Amino acid sequence: MVNRNLILGQQVGNTGVVVPPYALGAAPLGNLYQAVADDVAEATLRAALGAGLNYIDTAPHYGFGLSESRVGHFLQGLGAETVGAPLVSTKVGRVLEPIAPSERADVRFGFADTPDLKPVFDYSYSGVMRSFEESCRRLGRENIDIVFAHDLGELTHGDQHKVHWQNFCSGGMHAIQALKAEGRIKAFGLGVNEVEVCQRALVELDVDLFLLAGRYTLLEQTPLQTLFPACQRRGVAVVAAGPFNSGILAGTLDYGQIYYNYAPAPDDVVRHARAIKAVCDEYAVPLPAAALQFPLAHPQVVSVLAGFASAEQVNSAKRWVNTDIPQEFWRQLRNTGLIDPSAPTPTE
Repeated sequence: MVNRNLILGQQVGNTGVVVPPYALGAAPLGNLYQAVADDVAEATLRAALGAGLNYIDTAPHYGFGLSESRVGHFLQGLGAETVGAPLVSTKVGRVLEPIAPSERADVRFGFADTPDLKPVFDYSYSGVMRSFEESCRRLGRENIDIVFAHDLGELTHGDQHKVHWQNFCSGGMHAIQALKAEGRIKAFGLGVNEVEVCQRALVELDVDLFLLAGRYTLLEQTPLQTLFPACQRRGVAVVAAGPFNSGILAGTLDYGQIYYNYAPAPDDVVRHARAIKAVCDEYAVPLPAAALQFPLAHPQVVSVLAGFASAEQVNSAKRWVNTDIPQEFWRQLRNTGLIDPSAPTPTE
């Protein structure tokens, strides 16, 4: 997958990590919402590397170790001598515990046909260390390029947020610092869906980058006036994940259940998306193409990360990224108020 402006990717601060412009989110390979066969998962990963998605993001939570195990099996099959081996990130903040037979279900926490394990939040020093070591085992690696603290934030944890934040600041963050000092982690950040917790992290934690899902997309530009300027001042990069906003920007918007932010989309959000789609239709621009290209235009965004469950989806994304989109299209979105007027667009 070739991005005309960022063929070689961008370096994250002084970490030595160079992040390519587009990345594969491996949550679907953990059987997100539906089971994916092992051979389909492997074909997806192979297609991703062939298309230039040379960065794979996973997490223990994705299929309760299944996503990491599949990524690890694939990477080990490439061999250590592989030129241009992919960048890998995973996450800490949950440990996996065995479930009782009574807890078995076809779908648990949004994942189907999973191992008999369950995720338990643990942001302590020992929890982060355990999570990291178990991820290394599943991935078949001694070191991991990027590690994100997963799903910190008040919207996620409610009245437990203060406890989890304190546990991470007083415990888990020290584990991250120790792992970085040992050279086992190159870069660290938060992997979250919330802008506010990123702003707090800029003040209280030593972060290199954020993986921010769903908050900077063609549909929503929440961080523009607050988080992104603060990141620029601190030299902190952003990986814009979830560019399709849980699917609303990837489909036809004409039928079936429409999802936004991991739930059925509110009517006002659907109307907004359909208005963007109307402009897409006017200029013969595929909606997913605009969704994938838009976030990368912001100078703070070093990579756009999307989840794919098949080689066919990866190949579609390759076409969308390389679709020529006229400047007039972006201008109309801005002039009609469908995107923030201060948002950079790919033709600028």
